[in-house]
Amino acid sequence: QVQLVESGGGLVQAGDSLTLSCAASGRTFSEYPMGWFRQSPGLLREIVAAIDWTGSNTHYADSVKGRFTISRDNAKNTVTLQMNSLKPEDTAVYYCAAACKYCTGYYSPYVYDYWGQGTQVSVSS
Repeated sequence: QVQLVESGGGLVQAGDSLTLSCAASGRTFSEYPMGWFRQSPGLLREIVAAIDWTGSNTHYADSVKGRFTISRDNAKNTVTLQMNSLKPEDTAVYYCAAACKYCTGYYSPYVYDYWGQGTQVSVSS
């Protein structure tokens, strides 16, 4: 069983930065792509960023390109989302997720098997 625990959410002002972290346990972390998703009230959950198991390849939603950076530390079993230049439309519950082993289609939400409980990010204007 995989456990994912997010941390780092909060209330910030537009233009501020925030860092989300996800600690993973329960399987060999370095074998699985990881992703960050978000969901706002009334909207579908959307992928924000994803990273392959090596950390060498990443994918970003168009809405966050150039502002957000995903990274991972396979020695510490953690994945991080650095969010800069935050906008009110970034307000959402952010979820960490783990994909299937060595999945190459990690930009698709359909390959993610495990989810964290979510952390709220609120950006005021």
